[in-house]
Amino acid sequence: MFRSCHFFTLSRRALLPALLSSPFLLCMATARAQSTTETITVTATRMPARVSEVVAEVTVLERADIERAEGRTLVALLAQQAGLQFSSNGGLGKTASLFIRGLEARHTLLLVDGVRVASATVGTPSLDNLPLEAVERIEIVRGPVSSLYGSGAMGGVIQVFTRQGGRGLSANAKIAAGSHGFSQAAGGVGFGEAVWDAAAQVQHTDTRGVSATNAQVPFGSHDPDRDGFRQTGGSLRLGWQPFGDTRRADWRLELLTLQSRGLTRLDDGPGADARAQMENRLASLSARGHVAPGWRMRLSAAESVDAYDTLASASPWAALGVIQTRLHQYGWENSVDTPLGTALLLAERHKETVSRPGAPFEVSERHIDGLALGLDGHAAAHAWQASLRHDRNSQFGGTTTGALAYGYAITPAWRAGASWGTGFNAPSFNQLYYPGFGNPLLLPEKGRHGELSLRWTVGEHRLRAAYYEHRYRGFITSGPLPANLPKARIDGVTLAYEGRWRAVDLSASYDHTDPRNATAGHANEDKLLPRRAPDMLRLGADWQAAAWSAGATLAAASHRFDDAANATRLGGYATLDLRVRWALERRLSLGVELNNAAGKSYETALGYPQPGREVFVTLRHALR
Repeated sequence: MFRSCHFFTLSRRALLPALLSSPFLLCMATARAQSTTETITVTATRMPARVSEVVAEVTVLERADIERAEGRTLVALLAQQAGLQFSSNGGLGKTASLFIRGLEARHTLLLVDGVRVASATVGTPSLDNLPLEAVERIEIVRGPVSSLYGSGAMGGVIQVFTRQGGRGLSANAKIAAGSHGFSQAAGGVGFGEAVWDAAAQVQHTDTRGVSATNAQVPFGSHDPDRDGFRQTGGSLRLGWQPFGDTRRADWRLELLTLQSRGLTRLDDGPGADARAQMENRLASLSARGHVAPGWRMRLSAAESVDAYDTLASASPWAALGVIQTRLHQYGWENSVDTPLGTALLLAERHKETVSRPGAPFEVSERHIDGLALGLDGHAAAHAWQASLRHDRNSQFGGTTTGALAYGYAITPAWRAGASWGTGFNAPSFNQLYYPGFGNPLLLPEKGRHGELSLRWTVGEHRLRAAYYEHRYRGFITSGPLPANLPKARIDGVTLAYEGRWRAVDLSASYDHTDPRNATAGHANEDKLLPRRAPDMLRLGADWQAAAWSAGATLAAASHRFDDAANATRLGGYATLDLRVRWALERRLSLGVELNNAAGKSYETALGYPQPGREVFVTLRHALR
């Protein structure tokens, strides 16, 4: 794909010389310059900013990127990006964890149009039940952004944006069928004019699936039956610009609702058709616009609910009934133009309420008040970002976090960056209070992060190299009776390329991550943290000519360990996905996706095999 170009592992000392002299860069040096459209992110700084001027590593996935991942879960789609990995207890609708740069799943914050979507009992983002057909765009920010978002953002932020109505009438429809009885139907409509806009989307998915476990799964949980998934979900987004085409036309009121209900079958032992119902819903109301020249304000109120209802179980430890998290979120954001850049002032309040079957937790509610300041500026060859936030948690008191980042354009093509920041994460309610499992003496995790980066951009070719370090105090162990580890560390290197050669879009990334228990004298000192592969390689190519397009994605991972003691090793793997699409006419297209084309058998968690070879056929219609 890249002729003589290749990836390799770099030591910290050799990083910069190797980057400057690597064959990868030399083969890029002859790239033909072409103009590109600037991509905008709102997640990295909580204000609109050009991705090219943000020091943090940001990836933006558009609707076309999402459609190329037919049959994949949201977590599996995200894990195709540089710096991200996943482990999963099966396929669609099964519990999955996303690791950004080797951090825990609980260190990633999920936002849907600015609204937190998470389980406060488990302490992880609710990634398993979102309807992908309702999603227009996804932004991924790597690195700690607690100084902008508070607890839960130690490793990064995933923000999902739902579909929005544009000018005129638009509509879309989709039907798909595939392996293991997979079927999906989806459709939506959008409308917009000078004052009003609206977008509605619905989706239904059904699959018989395969057994979620094999005989190696711990605790005798294997049951050789099919573990399918059925999901119905949708979104509605309404916008109103009350001042029409007047001088204050940028003021906008917006109402958003999203709901998804899924029935998943799982294995927790033979003798019962174990199954659970998952439900995620959110509603938000916001108003934004200019208060005065150079001063923009946003007010918002939102509620999100994550519910998991165990309907049947073979496990003697599983309680039937609903475990639920209800989050209330209120925000007041202001961005003001200053001589040093755009300043941010925000105040927000989160309230988390949880419930479970049987006796309630010792504590079932907490609230967090946050106040943050930020600055995003650039001048000539310089770019800078800074943020400072103070959170007061009703359980753990006050915490202050901060971040500084600086970028410098060495030449029009080369740009260097450096950043430093602190983060924190509060324990979940399960970690604190679950009977026979939790530890009420747990304290929040705290950490610091440093990163050096180098970017090269010529026309449609972009290369980024980054070296990062995480150092954590109070890292919470997994499993029953969790404890705060005095020290944990993560070091890593990422190389990533995106570009276009004639009619072919190319992408490549290599990650080396070293997450370890750094507590002196601990039984697992210097052991790798579980379920992270130290090395990941990804290659992608997509070609288009006239009515035809075709593509391939290769992902290769080294070994990983399933346990903290590194006694259970999971082998490495490589998967190849192939896809082809034919535009039958301007509005109608037919696509075929072959995932895991070689039928590779592999696991990301012991006893939970990942899907083998799968075929999906999709017919899409779009009216614009």
